[in-house]
Amino acid sequence: MARVTVEDCVDKVPNRFDLVMLAAHRAREISAGAAITVDRDNDKNPVVSLREIAEETQTADELRERLIESNQHQIEVDEPEEDSMALLMGAESSDKPSDDDMSEEKLLRALMEAQGQG
Repeated sequence: MARVTVEDCVDKVPNRFDLVMLAAHRAREISAGAAITVDRDNDKNPVVSLREIAEETQTADELRERLIESNQHQIEVDEPEEDSMALLMGAESSDKPSDDDMSEEKLLRALMEAQGQG
């Protein structure tokens, strides 16, 4: 393919806005050193990314997933369940509160006293 146009890519990614977002993301990946899946033919990165989309060497679903991952800033971590945490902490599995546990009433009283002193 000597020249690539938007029409070559629209049948792969019907929404032109999505096409621009995916092609721009792929161009940034190429700039960062990602391997190119088509011949460069002295083309710039945005053209190479469009050619990859048109020739389906980079699928829209894969590009969309990588784009989403690149924009995620919060990493979800699975918290261990309470029983596992209790075993890790070496605590007994009894439901009886320990002596250093504070009741809600004691906690509110302590907060009120702290505000009165501050």
